Amino acid sequence: MAGPSPHKPRNRAKKPAGASQLRTSITDNTLSPSETVIKTPLFPLASLLWPARGSTSQWNVLPFILMAVGLFRWAAGLWGYSGHQKPPMFGDYEAQRHWMEITTKLPISQWYFHDLEWWGLDYPPLTAYHSWLCGRIGALVNPDWFALYTSRGLEDPTLKIFMRATAMVSEYLIYIPATVIFVRRFSRACGASTWSASLALVAILMQPATILIDHVHFQYNTVMLGFVIATLSNILAGRYMWSAVFFVAALGFKQMALYYAFAIFSFLLGICISPRLNPSRFIGIALVTIAAFAILVLPIVLGTLYDVRRGIGPHPGIDGPPPSLPLFPQLAHYLDPEASYYPVIEQLLQMVHRIFPFARGLFEDKVANFWCALNVVIKLRKYPSDLLQKAALVFTLASIIPPNLILLLRPRKQLLPAALAATAWGFFLFSYQVHEKSVLLPLMPMTLMLTGKRGLSRDSDFRAWVGFANLLGAWTMFPLLQRVDLGVPYAVITLLWAYLLGLPPTSLSAYFPDGQSPWLKWGTAVLHGVFYAAMAAWHVVEAFIMPPADKPDLWVVVNVGIGCAGFVLCYLWCLWQLVVQSDLLPVAGQGKGKVADLRKTK
Repeated sequence: MAGPSPHKPRNRAKKPAGASQLRTSITDNTLSPSETVIKTPLFPLASLLWPARGSTSQWNVLPFILMAVGLFRWAAGLWGYSGHQKPPMFGDYEAQRHWMEITTKLPISQWYFHDLEWWGLDYPPLTAYHSWLCGRIGALVNPDWFALYTSRGLEDPTLKIFMRATAMVSEYLIYIPATVIFVRRFSRACGASTWSASLALVAILMQPATILIDHVHFQYNTVMLGFVIATLSNILAGRYMWSAVFFVAALGFKQMALYYAFAIFSFLLGICISPRLNPSRFIGIALVTIAAFAILVLPIVLGTLYDVRRGIGPHPGIDGPPPSLPLFPQLAHYLDPEASYYPVIEQLLQMVHRIFPFARGLFEDKVANFWCALNVVIKLRKYPSDLLQKAALVFTLASIIPPNLILLLRPRKQLLPAALAATAWGFFLFSYQVHEKSVLLPLMPMTLMLTGKRGLSRDSDFRAWVGFANLLGAWTMFPLLQRVDLGVPYAVITLLWAYLLGLPPTSLSAYFPDGQSPWLKWGTAVLHGVFYAAMAAWHVVEAFIMPPADKPDLWVVVNVGIGCAGFVLCYLWCLWQLVVQSDLLPVAGQGKGKVADLRKTK
């Protein structure tokens, strides 16, 4: 047996622990150099995930995040919902249940015609298919939930559990996977750390407005938002044709996705003409888009033709000639009602008529956009509907052309969140027929900006602005939530999100980032502080002081005015960030390194 080796290994100098940690963090993209010297977390959410800051993979913390956000959603769903014990129409919850009822009990040709006075179907075909699938599954549990006519306004507690479950399952199948993939890809493209990306993921999934509308008030908006985020993820991966498919799916689920259409179109057109013309890419994207729309409406068309063969028409119980065609009654002079194509034309026109309700006027309810705020000073209802439609079109185009022109000239992937946010803010503020829940559309891409390199860094004001937009958006929806007694979940969810991100009223840490001028820090803090103070004062006044008898909506009108002013600031901030990131203008502090980073994924 050999004896011990006479050779003695060379004594190597010990390296400081910090040097090893710094080298590993840079190599593994877990922490940036500036983050390794942070001794304490900047805000409570960072404290919560502080032990995971040295992780080399997001998958170590992802299961914890998904379980936590799921538990929080289910707990929020224990509260009431839109229309709970509120006859005669019972609210959005009843609308969603009713659509499951009509899609499973009626022929497909009657979906968009049936009893339009009782929550008639007014969303695109993919929503109808989703309702059909949920209704089929629910009928296996209890057919009485979706019995035609007799189940209206049903408030069975077991049905509530099923409906809440459909919202959560739909979100976990579409929205959450799309968000996880986007955060992973976008953070890597921007050079953000894995830990910072995990913080941004929690902030996105815990957005207060999204939880309040989809899991408390009750909607399925996250399905559409998930398809939009999947569109962005495929753009980041260079799969432009798949991005077109997913965006058609978003449009096919809710027409509100049109808020993003100009930005998506501008980017896809930009990559087809810059840095050189690429006609094959343009033709490929166009053909895939057309094919996706055709597949989307194909079940409606085939189902209508099948019903005609069976002698089933879209107007049950109506004798004599069918009603005039919606939208274009003058076409009746050129179309033969007895022709084989007529039922398909009638079905498609009715679907468009239901999806785009121009006959309802500029706005139905009070919402914090420009037109409702202007209506306080100038009563717009006295003006012709055609004039208001043209005014809305002009103002909307004026607000969305600048961000989309920038995206067309600089089709860079890192610009997409800011471009989508600015475009969606323009639509929300100035377009026709805006609802309170539409604020979710600009809030989603604006919150995605937290995923970038500067999103949650200690030298950035992104956290302050994104937090301000989200809290203001939730605040403007309070009148909607209060009408159905959802004030408590509103307070809990918004204050928890503010606490986690270190935002007012719990903290002011977001307003004093390193490296900014004192004027900019204090200017932003004072500007936002005025709005936060106004929001708090409004809650006190609304809770304890009755409005005058001749002005019963006074406090709602004040909410509209404050919200509209704040949203205009959010639009301008997103537009400015887009200008800065696009390097169209020389901006102080925009070094060559940052510009080069933006060009890497062009």
